[in-house]
Amino acid sequence: MATLLDKLEEIENKYEELTRKLSDPEVFSDYTISQKYSKEQAELEDMVAKIRQYKKVMTGISDAQEILQAGGDDGLKELAEVEIEELKEKKHSIEGELKLMLVPRDPRDEKNILLEIRAGTGGDEAGLFAADLFRMYSKYAEGRRWKVEVLNMSSTGVGGIKEVIALIQGKGAYSRLKYESGTHRVQRVPATETSGRIHTSAATVAVLPEAEEVDLKIEEKDLRVDTYCASGPGGQGVNTTYSAVRIVHVPTGLIVQCQDSRSQIKNREKALKVLRSRLYELELENQEKARAQERKSQVGSGDRSERIRTYNFPQNRVTDHRINLTLHKLQFVLEGELDELIDSLTTHYQAEKLKEV
Repeated sequence: MATLLDKLEEIENKYEELTRKLSDPEVFSDYTISQKYSKEQAELEDMVAKIRQYKKVMTGISDAQEILQAGGDDGLKELAEVEIEELKEKKHSIEGELKLMLVPRDPRDEKNILLEIRAGTGGDEAGLFAADLFRMYSKYAEGRRWKVEVLNMSSTGVGGIKEVIALIQGKGAYSRLKYESGTHRVQRVPATETSGRIHTSAATVAVLPEAEEVDLKIEEKDLRVDTYCASGPGGQGVNTTYSAVRIVHVPTGLIVQCQDSRSQIKNREKALKVLRSRLYELELENQEKARAQERKSQVGSGDRSERIRTYNFPQNRVTDHRINLTLHKLQFVLEGELDELIDSLTTHYQAEKLKEV
């Protein structure tokens, strides 16, 4: 416990030092420095308030224990015992909150995301499942008032999706959906199956934090850009103008393409968004390779083959295999009611990080 107390003392001392600096006229007159210190102080405010609440509880326990040790009035001793029990429960609760606050925040949590869904094994049924997943995440985003913009989509002839890449913009989008990366499996009887046999199909989901220009600069000399006629629906204009864009990042060999808009300029901008985010993820993965233990706690950091969740229609069941959680409410999950799954995953991985703290 001494380690936690030392850490809390260090944080409170830092907060008080920042308060002193901000009251210094020289610091106050320098906008850049005062803004820097103000931001640092604001980030510590909630933690310091909780630390002071914790100290108050500890003092209360100490005072009540002194009353017990002093002996005297039985009624007073009984009240002190009750107070100690209540304060110990409160102390335990606050310790849990403080430990969570000490878990380092993922700097990407507030970012928008690029959601990539691809049909896996299972033929047409896999494409239909990919479409179901995209609808599910779109409904979840809609419920949180996030904006969903399709950057590129390749459809199948039966209403399914071979691949879709969408930008989801909203506060905390990455923090809520970062654990969705991986292979999703479905078990159901396809509409075309006359014998009633259950088929198993799969689709992969990748959730990438949107990389901005400040995160990653792409050199123009490293790009090979091709334009071509867009395919698929969209009318005569789409199919006869060179609006579709394919970009190859020569150093890594990464290829992205976009044909969603009739404007070549807009398609180029969207393709660069996707490329920037993929390069950002690749850079983060390279950094994480040096931290094997940390990598174990990262879900969807690059391994697309791991089966993370099964959607079983005959049993109305959704099972997340990483945390052994089963919900018998498949129809609600597919309508975008994902919070129970997401909250459980977040709690699990926070607990894993707490062990490191």
